[in-house]
Amino acid sequence: MFVTDASISPSRGQQLAPGCRDHLSRIKTFYASAPIASGWFGQRYRSLLAHYYRLLIPPDASVIEIGCASGELLAMLPNRDVAGVDLSEHQIEGARRRLPHGAFFTQEAESLHLDRTFDFIILSETINFAADVQAVFRNLLDISHPGTRLILNFHSNLWQPILALAVRLGLKARSPATNWLTTPDVRNMLSLSDWEVLRVSTRILIPVPLLGLDVLINRYLAPFLSWFCLSVFLVARPKESPRRGPCRVSVVVPARNEAGNIAEAVRRIPALGGGTEIIFIEGHSRDNTWDEIQRVAFEHPGATIRCLRQTGKGKGNAVREGFEAASGDILMILDADLTVPPEELPKFYEALASGKAEFANGVRLVYPMDEKAMQFLNLCANKVFGLTFSWLFGQPIKDTLCGTKALFRQDYRRVAANRSYFGDFDPFGDFDLLFGADKLHLKMIDIPIRYRERTYGQTNIQRWRHGAILVRMVIFAARKLKFI
Repeated sequence: MFVTDASISPSRGQQLAPGCRDHLSRIKTFYASAPIASGWFGQRYRSLLAHYYRLLIPPDASVIEIGCASGELLAMLPNRDVAGVDLSEHQIEGARRRLPHGAFFTQEAESLHLDRTFDFIILSETINFAADVQAVFRNLLDISHPGTRLILNFHSNLWQPILALAVRLGLKARSPATNWLTTPDVRNMLSLSDWEVLRVSTRILIPVPLLGLDVLINRYLAPFLSWFCLSVFLVARPKESPRRGPCRVSVVVPARNEAGNIAEAVRRIPALGGGTEIIFIEGHSRDNTWDEIQRVAFEHPGATIRCLRQTGKGKGNAVREGFEAASGDILMILDADLTVPPEELPKFYEALASGKAEFANGVRLVYPMDEKAMQFLNLCANKVFGLTFSWLFGQPIKDTLCGTKALFRQDYRRVAANRSYFGDFDPFGDFDLLFGADKLHLKMIDIPIRYRERTYGQTNIQRWRHGAILVRMVIFAARKLKFI
């Protein structure tokens, strides 16, 4: 059930400042006589926005749009569990007719009061006209759960003269006076209202059809000309993520030709959270790795050790098979070469259990490493890939190829369920997780670790062949994440 009394004051206990009520009255009066259906320009622009929102929001998520007007944007999304709020009863009536399966309410965003939460909250252009943007952000926490994502878009100020000219020429409908918001302004108000920004991106250079050139320009040039784009998109999550109770941890250890490291791995993997499960998954070794895994497990009856043999090929497949067998609340990867010391794993646990992150990524490029731990060309390549993927993801990822990563099992299941978007082609396992976490808007955090030289065996990395695969993956990721 929803509470729909629009007279309730802001739910976090603050009254609106003088002048805000007059501003809202002017907005309400304007939209009381505004058309229910947008003109040609408005429809074209909303179809572009809907394209990006469909890429950002899973179709099975619950969605509410604050400032939904007549529901034109919501009608372009595939989601069925939808709701909308607007201060104009005239516009809300149009939304109810357009989406009879939705729930729509006449309220001001500055005094929002509903009694349910949503997976995604949309603010499309709404903050351009808000009387108190910070009050709007603050109230949205009351309809959020820890996994909620707030997605908002607003106009770049550089476009104000162009939009004004479009109004004069009759290409764009008139609108009330807008706020002059910059990205730092919005970031600051989100932070003051206990929201954490996950990513910022800019879209749309050409908002009108241009003989097909608009599609090419918006897809391939806009990512390089971000300063000149019309729309700024931000994705945020509630900052007040509660600390979880003791979580059980599954540490998946892919092992191929690593017989000399198995006993050391068991000895050094620390007890984590509510219990640690070690899952060795052996991958067609030429030495006695499988026999050693079984021997070590037999000699440690008090430890929870599971012994699996990989049915497919490659580390990526080994990680996926290990994760599918895991029973822990948190899933971790530890390479059997022990170049990432097992003693670093508590840092990954703490980042997730504390609520500071939803995806913990190891970083080898902060502390000095052993002389032979990484060759110079590999080091340079890792730095380049880190910079490239930080740009692609819109949030910093310093080291994409560190083998140690951690995430919640419930989030991994969502990654696996959405794997078809990227495809099952990653031989390493790192990018399958990174791409999936980015698609789900998980909060990623880098965990600096000390990278050591391996003491047994030889690396399974083939520099040139694997390097070529990585380049192809960068191109693939750009096409799926940036040039869309």
